[in-house]
Amino acid sequence: MRRRTVLGAVVVLLLATVTVVGSGAGASAPRAAALENGLASTPAMGFNNWNATNCRAEFNEQMVRQIADIFVSRGLRDAGYTYVNIDDCWALPNRDGAGNLVPDPARFPNGIKAVADYVHGKGLKFGIYTSAGTRTCNELGFPGAIGHERQDANLFASWGVDYLKYDNCGDHLGQSAQQRYTAMRDALLATGRPILFSICEWGSNAPWDWAQPVGNSWRTTDDIADNWNSMLGIFKSNAALAVNAQRGGWNDPDMLEVGNGGMTDTEYRSHFSLWAMMNAPLLIGSDLRSVGQGTYDILTNRDVIALDQDGLGVQANEIANAGGHHVLTKPLDNGDVAVALFNETGSTATFGTTAGAAGLGNATSYQLRDLWTKAVTTSTGTISASVPAHATVVYRVSRAGTFTAPPAGTTQVSALPASLSASAWGPVELDRSNGEQAAGDGRTLTIGGVTYARGLGAHARSEVRYYLGGRCTSFQAWAGVDDETGNEGSVSLEVWGNGSMLASSGVVHGTDAAKRVTANVTGLQYVHLAVLPTVDGPRYDHADWADATVTCS
Repeated sequence: MRRRTVLGAVVVLLLATVTVVGSGAGASAPRAAALENGLASTPAMGFNNWNATNCRAEFNEQMVRQIADIFVSRGLRDAGYTYVNIDDCWALPNRDGAGNLVPDPARFPNGIKAVADYVHGKGLKFGIYTSAGTRTCNELGFPGAIGHERQDANLFASWGVDYLKYDNCGDHLGQSAQQRYTAMRDALLATGRPILFSICEWGSNAPWDWAQPVGNSWRTTDDIADNWNSMLGIFKSNAALAVNAQRGGWNDPDMLEVGNGGMTDTEYRSHFSLWAMMNAPLLIGSDLRSVGQGTYDILTNRDVIALDQDGLGVQANEIANAGGHHVLTKPLDNGDVAVALFNETGSTATFGTTAGAAGLGNATSYQLRDLWTKAVTTSTGTISASVPAHATVVYRVSRAGTFTAPPAGTTQVSALPASLSASAWGPVELDRSNGEQAAGDGRTLTIGGVTYARGLGAHARSEVRYYLGGRCTSFQAWAGVDDETGNEGSVSLEVWGNGSMLASSGVVHGTDAAKRVTANVTGLQYVHLAVLPTVDGPRYDHADWADATVTCS
């Protein structure tokens, strides 16, 4: 029987209806236009046994306890790995007389709660598995949760479960995927216990279109296998869905195979780098009791982990791919940009991009830090490398040199050089709406029938940052969805500075008039403008910062 599996941290999203215009709302990173319970502001990191053990006998209580011990002793917990999760085959084939799931006494002689307590005692969290059908995916057919959602969720909560991976096998009893996964979401919420909810629907019904209000990660592909072609194919499929991801709602290309032996260390570094660039849940799938130091070196590279866990939560966008030479860029919370140069071919090649193409600007030079070799170089704008076969070079690129601050008075931001500029489809347009393709292909900015000669046109998700140099006092704009979308589209436009949200339009729709957004930016070095999709996804999300200005002294 074909085995499907998924991992990823999830919380439930609910549409936010509160509009905040002005200053005073504080947080650590821009918020999506959805309510999060705080469990998946960054992708989950942890372990799942399936890739290493499947349903074999070595999957047992002793293994789980030993993995928790290793998380602490080998520095994985300190590197950010939190969840120790068990997969299929933990239960007996039948429920008890009360209809409850029963842990297999041969594998878990002390029960699941005792294992969860042990994991918690190590400062970690514990996850479990079941399926959104009558049976789980293993050929032995353990009980699934359909029709037992409330009962099973309550049982999991009583055991201290922190994470649920919900697979897609068994009879679905005529229910759609959205119905089945929403039922378990509601059951988990009703327990009152924070439990991350990982949708393992395999991408069969395009969950990236509907899963944002249901869970915080969704599998985008079939199962990964421990070989180059499988990893490569999954990367390509998942990379194409970057526009659908946001904080609290992660595309999940399946678990890591790093250390399982089917690829070289070079290929595993590419695997790990690409998953981090794509904001994938980083769930270790190898038996940490037997892997070598090279595997630990890959899994604990904190510079690469930092890309996955960056507070801005933007999945990398592939800006070039010529002959198997992939260039991915990922804006970061502090204004840097990560650039990954991935060579899928069998021969060494030199290729790259520029700082401008990567979204960086307003600097005379740039610092490039190689996140694997740790070498630091400088450039006036070229970002390139000689990349071996199947390898990935990852740079963290920072602005350096001289920056240009706004002049005294009130200035249109479209006349200023951006320090960072990123848009999901097409570039951030100056004094035009977003046309989704080349620069200048948009139209006159129009919101609610009102036209504006100046401003920015972007497509959610978009991030734009301007250097203020501590010289400015206020930012102001008319914010909304451009009329070119008709009655489609909904976004949230937010103004950020110094790690706090300063102002927000709240959720605005294609039929709404422009919202006035003002923010106090006194003394700030940067102002950051974010356009975020809401729970209806990013389609039609052409957003305008119309008549956007800064006032400076």
